[in-house]
Amino acid sequence: MAEQEIQDRILIVDDNKTLAKLISKKIENALEMKVDVAYSLTEAKLFLARYNYFITLLDINLPDAPNGEIVDYVLAKKHRVIVLSGNIDKEFRAKMLKKSIIDYVNKGGSGDIDYIIQILERLRKNQNHKVLVVDDSMVFRKQMQGMLENMFFEVITVAHGEEALGMLQAKPDISLVLTDYNMPVMDGLELTYEIRKTYSKDELCIVALSGNEDEEISALFLKHGANDYIKKPFSKEEFSVRVNNSIEALENIQTIMNYANRDYLTGLYNRRYFYKAMSEYEEDVKETGEKFAVAMIDIDHFKNVNDTYGHDVGDRVIVTLADILRSSTSPRDVVARFGGEEFCVVLKNINRYSAEDILERIRSEVESYTLTVDKDKHLKFTISIGAVIHNEEETLEDSINEADMMLYKAKNGGRNQVVFQA
Repeated sequence: MAEQEIQDRILIVDDNKTLAKLISKKIENALEMKVDVAYSLTEAKLFLARYNYFITLLDINLPDAPNGEIVDYVLAKKHRVIVLSGNIDKEFRAKMLKKSIIDYVNKGGSGDIDYIIQILERLRKNQNHKVLVVDDSMVFRKQMQGMLENMFFEVITVAHGEEALGMLQAKPDISLVLTDYNMPVMDGLELTYEIRKTYSKDELCIVALSGNEDEEISALFLKHGANDYIKKPFSKEEFSVRVNNSIEALENIQTIMNYANRDYLTGLYNRRYFYKAMSEYEEDVKETGEKFAVAMIDIDHFKNVNDTYGHDVGDRVIVTLADILRSSTSPRDVVARFGGEEFCVVLKNINRYSAEDILERIRSEVESYTLTVDKDKHLKFTISIGAVIHNEEETLEDSINEADMMLYKAKNGGRNQVVFQA
């Protein structure tokens, strides 16, 4: 098989050449993915022998496969399938949906093409999410796992609530928990309550699944923090739509929070979020005694950069420094842009000598960096850094002010240096 990234390629099989080319063009323009088009099962077999595909979009009435034979062939080759069909017969549609296809889409017009593009966008994003399935039935867990993996989620399965809580501790980046209600050890309602003690709806979705006939159960799940409730038995379409909607809602919330917490230019934390995050961390270190360093960083002669090269280049300098700060620190550290050319960095769980070494390496990397303005112009810049080790008897604001004083000394001392409080 040719070496081709699965994320990059889609196969459309449809004997309506005009429609196939239209769908192909729209997908390529919207998603920047390579699209191959076949007009028969025979042609499709040639493509499938050569490439692996992110998705195959299959018409079910082809000249050499008039009764949907292509669906079984492609599924047997372990490719994911979305069916395209003009057949609106409910029984036929239900028969197709019993197969391991992702969706059944009617070929009715441009709105359906837009829907296909939305599905593809959603499936690509699903690759970034982990889903935890909690159910004491191995058969049901396997069924859920197959459906979710077909939607491109990474899936983890456990048998009951206590196992689920342990898994969430081990893998805190799980996006969605699908939990049954009736389980031994800890039922789904108790699990939902326990998860919400740690994870808000901004951080993790919970979808409850139950065949319980008591109408109060759904309300109890929602009151305890579930995002949605699906009553068993359910259709594949209902399940897919509800799961995708929950994940999309989570992404939208996180996007809004990012806008609120992040600096628009650099993507670093803004000043407001910095103080919120550090307030929580300060409380933790009072108990643990963990040491941390606070550093204030300023770009030297930044006004001259803006005056000489313009504000667009000035913005590029700020973004360059932000990238260096991000790559030179631990994910656990806090890096924020306070405004203009001023940044604040908190290095956690560190002593003075290690902190000084990191900050000196940052200063040196900035000094050695060359920013290309255009083919004939290159720009070099430097930074000054003032830093302190936080004194547990003082407040964070005291440490920031002291780091600011050290920054002032670095500036007065000739710039392009690190001054650490003695």
